[in-house]
Amino acid sequence: MQAEVSEVMRRSLRRDGAPPPPRAGEVRTARGRRSLLLRAALLMVLATTAAPAHAFIAYVSNEKSNTVSVIDTDSWTVTKTIKVGQRPRGIDFTRDGKFVLVAVGDDDTIQVIDAKTQTVVDSLPSGPDPELFAQDAAGKILYVANENDNTVTVIDLEKRARLGDIQVGVEPEGMTISPDGKTLINTSETTNMAHFIDTASRQIVANVLVDARPRFAEFKHDSSEVWVSSEIGGTVSIIDPRKHEVIGKVTFEIPGLRKEAIQPVGIGMTKDDKTAFIALGPANRIAVVDVATRKVTKYLLVGQRVWHVAFTPDEKYLLTTNGVSNDVSVIDVAAQKVIKTIQVGELPWGVTIAP
Repeated sequence: MQAEVSEVMRRSLRRDGAPPPPRAGEVRTARGRRSLLLRAALLMVLATTAAPAHAFIAYVSNEKSNTVSVIDTDSWTVTKTIKVGQRPRGIDFTRDGKFVLVAVGDDDTIQVIDAKTQTVVDSLPSGPDPELFAQDAAGKILYVANENDNTVTVIDLEKRARLGDIQVGVEPEGMTISPDGKTLINTSETTNMAHFIDTASRQIVANVLVDARPRFAEFKHDSSEVWVSSEIGGTVSIIDPRKHEVIGKVTFEIPGLRKEAIQPVGIGMTKDDKTAFIALGPANRIAVVDVATRKVTKYLLVGQRVWHVAFTPDEKYLLTTNGVSNDVSVIDVAAQKVIKTIQVGELPWGVTIAP
């Protein structure tokens, strides 16, 4: 094709802008010249058209089947099922996108999946029953909440070595780190607190009381607020990270559902910090929240017992893990509408998407 393109271009244009002379026996006509130019243009378009963009790849941890489902976001199908350890829950890509980390609670470790081969290649030393974790911005340090011994384990990802532990409240779970990397937040389910930890000293600098059973924490991208979901309390507490105090709450009310059935867990916030999507557990809904007003603007019906959420990197779609219906819902973010359901393993819990 390149030779054909070069020949057509030679015949169509000369360096000085004049048409090239016809070859022996070649008779030039206006129609012939137009035909050649059109053909050249078509061939150049075909030669330079970019290949379709590579699909984003999602990984879903299945708590009961002890597997990770791999989803292609072009076809919205499961392309592979990876066998992992016992009771996988928290899951995330490393910052460089080369590996997927998954907390396998009953094996007391963090398993490492090679994103290229989609196989388990290593494990990291955590404490007993790791559940959720957070990485620093550089992707060098991993902080792991260990539910059964009330600690956060600090791991060097490059050396794959345990650096130490931070004592926190009872049943730690939620984990998030500030955009500047200076503050780590852990939520303890039984103590009902958000613990603010200085990452330099690895010491707790503040404890903020929230509603019952805090499960998840999320910083706004501008660092001005931390949102903490309380599963039993049925609220999301909004904390000022500088003053270490609750400055507001998001509440929920769904006609026909008892308050006890509305149990917020996972939170996803758009990069512009304008809209939050909050998983409401056995209410089988995602609450769409206006961040500025802290009011619910819409409820989206998804699968049964929705746990966690993740955006595709372009924020066109949001994926939700639905634990009881064993599926993943796909939400069109702009339209705020569920467009697809994907069957995965048993009790899907966590989800992460390639950066």
